[in-house]
Amino acid sequence: MFPTKPTLRFTCFTLTLLLLLTFNFVSHGSEVVSDNEDLDGIEELLAVDDELELEPKVSGGGGGGVKLSEAEVLTKAQRIVIELNNDNTERVINGNEFVLVLGYAPWCARSAELMPQFAEAASLLKELGTPLLMAKIDADRYPKSASILGIKGFPTLLLFVNGTSQQYSGGFTADDLVLWARKKTGTPVIRISSVTEADEFLKKHHTFVIGLFDKFEGHEYEEFVRAAKSDNETQFVEVSKFEVAQVLYPDTKITDRFLGLVKGEPERYTAYDGAFITNEILEFLGYNKFPLVTKLTEMNAIKVYSSPVKLQVLVFTNVDDLKNLLDTLQDVARTFKSKIMFIHVDINDENLAKPFLSLLGLEESKNTVVAAFDNGMSSKYLLESQPTRSNIEEFCKNLLQGSMSPYFKSQPIPDNTEASVHFIVGKTFDDAILSSKENVILEVFTPWCISCEATSKQVEKLAKHYKGSNNVIFARIDASVNEHPKLQDVEDYPTLLLYREGEKTNPIKLSTKSGLKELAASINKHLKVQNEVVKDEL
Repeated sequence: MFPTKPTLRFTCFTLTLLLLLTFNFVSHGSEVVSDNEDLDGIEELLAVDDELELEPKVSGGGGGGVKLSEAEVLTKAQRIVIELNNDNTERVINGNEFVLVLGYAPWCARSAELMPQFAEAASLLKELGTPLLMAKIDADRYPKSASILGIKGFPTLLLFVNGTSQQYSGGFTADDLVLWARKKTGTPVIRISSVTEADEFLKKHHTFVIGLFDKFEGHEYEEFVRAAKSDNETQFVEVSKFEVAQVLYPDTKITDRFLGLVKGEPERYTAYDGAFITNEILEFLGYNKFPLVTKLTEMNAIKVYSSPVKLQVLVFTNVDDLKNLLDTLQDVARTFKSKIMFIHVDINDENLAKPFLSLLGLEESKNTVVAAFDNGMSSKYLLESQPTRSNIEEFCKNLLQGSMSPYFKSQPIPDNTEASVHFIVGKTFDDAILSSKENVILEVFTPWCISCEATSKQVEKLAKHYKGSNNVIFARIDASVNEHPKLQDVEDYPTLLLYREGEKTNPIKLSTKSGLKELAASINKHLKVQNEVVKDEL
């Protein structure tokens, strides 16, 4: 998402970490011998559950049938999920055509979040009659079996088709799991034949692709189905009756074929006007399937970062302030639809907000922050005025036109009046270094650099030694909180750079491994030191 520069390398690490947090956590555990757990009796247990669900239950003071409680539904769903162990893993995987396996660890927070979604998906898939067995394995308890399956982190989802595994690539809600599983097991498209079916479908689905065809055959229809199989996140629906299509998509055009995207938000309907070619349909979905303003979560981070819309405006604000800003954001987002992706990040969510805010030097901010990240150009931008409709709109226009200057973070301007070694910040780099008529020796350091302290002491001594010279000054900059385009090539810390008068665009790199005398000799070699210098021993 960003280049590998001082703080930008940290960005790559941060975003990688977010992706890992979303899906894989590597760990090790010791195997524990347990009682045999088998498939025997599972169908009988489920049959008993089904019978119990049909029995009338008494609630409060009156009689009558009621639905199972939420806890009972979850219990039933959990029974549907087969528990794998050392004894049954091979038989379950090889004895079933489709098996979706969840590898988890009891102590893993992400596993705990995914488990109820997985169980609910198992229940829904059973009701739909999907030929898929849902199974889970405690990879911490059964590390050998987990390793054989290819589980290397927690949680991991793998689909086994006739014993051969493939990585799960869908979302992480129960509905996401159901959609992905159905597509991979033979139901990439749902066919709706009546208005009644369409009404029932709308009660359960808010986001989907509708395809209207005279006949479910021919090249264009085949391309539609291929797109449905390739897309892992969106439900595809096919209809052949115009009146049915109108229920699902009121603005359906009267034609021999039509494709549209429906979303559960203000920007509800988007018609496709391209050729019925698989890749073009998928590209259309990639640019249009997200809401006008997408809320970033750890569960959807992978999908957000993989969006083909590379210019992303991130709005960091709390939930209450977002309510006042949402209409404005949606209006602006509608104007720049498919060109700029708008993302809301809860500013109080440290895991999601702080890594980005740190890149801007605003990690302690509690007020609304509007920033943009250009994945293609690896740049970042900051709206430095109030987040009003006109300001945000102008900000976005400048982004698209390429007239917005990238943002480089900086500490406040320091007072160097009494300093022997001047502190440079991002805002003063141009004036103090590039525009200065003096020779400048700049120490580039970071607080976490192990050897930077030793170099800093050498710079202090050198500054004292050359105090009498009027054509050389010593300075330092903390690269962890200050950025400048001319420092983007600095990758090692500490780094000593000599900016000679008249040649500021080509600084000379001095060795940080040398002793004081060697450094002084090197400085004297490159500079004609004027005036008498203090004769301190080096």
